[in-house]
Amino acid sequence: MADSTKVIPHADLETTPYWEAAREHKLKLPKCSQDGTFVFPPRPICPKCHSDKLEWTELSGRGAVYTFTIMHDKMVAGFDPPYVVAQVELEEQAGLRLQSNILECPVPDVYIGMPVEVTFEDRSEEISVPQFRPRSS
Repeated sequence: MADSTKVIPHADLETTPYWEAAREHKLKLPKCSQDGTFVFPPRPICPKCHSDKLEWTELSGRGAVYTFTIMHDKMVAGFDPPYVVAQVELEEQAGLRLQSNILECPVPDVYIGMPVEVTFEDRSEEISVPQFRPRSS
């Protein structure tokens, strides 16, 4: 069921493939065909070698909590405190981090290094947002 109380992200030219994949409950990022670097946030050139040969590639969705904070104030519509905002480092590349909420986990149980996996939060018929939950295995 879609959650229309939360912010709905808007795609732009560089992020449209990201949001299209998320709508299908897939996590995809551009990957440089020259040196294999994943590029996030999406942009038209590789930050490492400056190649414009990027290909949208599906990731495993597995990673670990790199750092996090617990939000205690109601600053964002649709989010009832306390909730966790985390940076998740993905397994595919050291330093490849996505900011996300940690779902399906009591706030006090979140820890740095916690293994997580992607899940998708449907916010409308058109938009699903990648989030993370504790990894089941």
